[in-house]
Amino acid sequence: MWLPAFIRKIVNSKFAELTVVLQEKLNIEHLKTMYDGDLSKVYARIEIVDPRKARPAQRKLFFALCNDIQSWAGAPMKDFLKDYFYTAYSIENDGAEISLADNTSNSVSDANRLLDIVVDFVFEWNVPIKESYELLPKNENWFLYQCCKHRECFECGRHADIHHVETIGMGGNRLKVDHTKRRVMALCREHHREIEQIGRSKFSAKYKLPVNGIKLDVETLKKIGVKGNYREEAENVRE
Repeated sequence: MWLPAFIRKIVNSKFAELTVVLQEKLNIEHLKTMYDGDLSKVYARIEIVDPRKARPAQRKLFFALCNDIQSWAGAPMKDFLKDYFYTAYSIENDGAEISLADNTSNSVSDANRLLDIVVDFVFEWNVPIKESYELLPKNENWFLYQCCKHRECFECGRHADIHHVETIGMGGNRLKVDHTKRRVMALCREHHREIEQIGRSKFSAKYKLPVNGIKLDVETLKKIGVKGNYREEAENVRE
C-alpha cells in the first residue's frame, strides 16, 4: 500500500532514524493480515520527495522528447503521446494525476517520475533523439544507467563502450575482475579515447558533464556483455 507522509524528525547516525507521520489513517487490521498479526517489524519504502513545483525545464524536456518520438514514428501524435505518458504515470503511481502546466500542483519529483517513463520508452525502442538530447538530465543516475544498459554514449548518443572510471591497469585481466565493485559509464570510441587522453577533470570541464559513473548489478553487466568474476557477488545474493 502507498500512503502519503512527512518526516517530522531525522536523527543523524550511522543509519538515519526517521520519525514519520502519516497524512492518512493507517488500516491496522489490513496491516495485520499482511504480517500474520505480528507488527513488531513492518517494512516500508521511503521516497524523499522534492516538494518544489515542477520546473519549466522539465516541461521543455518532456515535449522535446515527445517531438522526437513523433518524428521517429512519422505521424502527428503529440497529443496522443502526452495522454499516453500521463496515463502511464497514473497507472504506475496508484491513480495519481500529473500535469506540467504552469499552474501545476505537481512537484519536481512527480515530473521526474514522468520523465523516467518517457526516457525508458526512448531507450527501449531506440528512438533517435536530436531535439531533446542536450536537455537530458545527464547528472541523473537513471539516465547514466540506461546509457550503459543500451550502450549509448552519454555525451553524444552514439554506440558506446563501457568505460571504467577507475582504470583496471595495463595487463589487468578483466575476466578476473568483479565489475559490480567498479564505477562505469557509457562512452563512444571517440569520447572513450578522449577521456583517457585528457583525464577525467578536463573531460568533465570541457563537456560540462559529471564523470563519476555508476555501479551496475551482475544481471545488467552480463546482459551488456561485460564478462568478469562475479562469484563473490552471486554468493552474497544467495545469502
